[in-house]
Amino acid sequence: MTLDPVHVDGIANIAAYLAQHVDDTDHTDLAANIWENFLDPLVDTTGRAVCEPISEQRLRVAAIDDIALAETPFETVHGLDAGTINPTTFKNGLVLDLAQAALAAVPSNLDLHRHRSIVATTHLADTVVSLDEPWQSLDAGYCRWRIMQAPRVDRYSEGVVHALALYLAESSHALEHAEAVSELLILDGPLYPVELLNWQDRNTTFKTLSTETKPRSIVENYLRLVESFVKRDVPLCGFIKNPASKRLVGTLRDRDIEVPWTDDTAFFTQLLERRDNDATSGQKSGVEERHTDEITFTSWFISRSGANATVAADGDAYGLDRHLDPLCYETCFCVIYEPQYDILYRLEMPYAFARDDTTRSAVTQQIVSEVAARRGPPAAIAKADELARISADEKTSLRRQFSESLDADEIKRYDDVRWGDTEYN
Repeated sequence: MTLDPVHVDGIANIAAYLAQHVDDTDHTDLAANIWENFLDPLVDTTGRAVCEPISEQRLRVAAIDDIALAETPFETVHGLDAGTINPTTFKNGLVLDLAQAALAAVPSNLDLHRHRSIVATTHLADTVVSLDEPWQSLDAGYCRWRIMQAPRVDRYSEGVVHALALYLAESSHALEHAEAVSELLILDGPLYPVELLNWQDRNTTFKTLSTETKPRSIVENYLRLVESFVKRDVPLCGFIKNPASKRLVGTLRDRDIEVPWTDDTAFFTQLLERRDNDATSGQKSGVEERHTDEITFTSWFISRSGANATVAADGDAYGLDRHLDPLCYETCFCVIYEPQYDILYRLEMPYAFARDDTTRSAVTQQIVSEVAARRGPPAAIAKADELARISADEKTSLRRQFSESLDADEIKRYDDVRWGDTEYN
């Protein structure tokens, strides 16, 4: 314990001061005003609609016990996830990250669960050495692996190898096993590789990277994935467990509309959270008065700002060909608020599926029902996360194995020692 009682009392005084001077009682009314008056559509400073509702704009609520027990539209659901060992830099100049992707099925399909796609992405300042290797198989064909050399950059090499490994493993595994999905596929995370799409709007280094063949080929995988599922009329969606978008509140601020929220998650949480009013004070009561017996969620919207601008109908799609009507690829979303743990989730789906009332309703019912029943992500996502996750011990072991094989030590940082990720020698 590093704080004495007197310090704790001082912090309590700080909290009391902030409580007196930071009042959010009017934020709920502001959130309701924005919902009712600014989102149909939300236009940016150029007049472009960057967010607009699909069909009727509504806030929806359901009793958790009722919807958790309701019959779900899809009998079989698949979830896809990828995990990495995190970027690792060695003293010989090699920067590496390794990702593995897995596809989970509910009900379980052990044969499918055994399949893996493993990608090691490398970065080496030496431009003469080539570290690319095509797909190779092992485990009687259940696993395949490849090595991809990242385009050379002067900075940000760790972020580059991480993004390329993660998204290549995920997208290639999804394409490889797309035919195994017969009813619904849920990606663990956004519908598209947001980090790669954002490279087009970053500094010169990342803009240059976005024109390279390898990042473009990964983005193309996601476009082809959408086309594959549209062709078979099997819906796919992305389930974002930690949404961090600032597109909506950022657009409002650009239009000189004062909003108190740091990101879209804070706005939608304020909008969807349900509390009892304290009749004696007229103020909102404490956290214990939050309704935890009802799950709330929004209707669906089309998003065309930020990274989603790239895959919008009027976007450049990373310079890639689109084989369907460009409208089909647009990112659509709704948000779901789970009150038990006070968590907001974002659900995404391509417009090709979201525009259909029946499909949109079925996917919404499936996901909301599972979130209500599990008080968290759908079962297929939880199972895919378990299959793809690389544990801390496994990460340490793999890094050590790379270090021994390369005959080069990993570059360690103090935080590695401080937080126990590596042993101090």
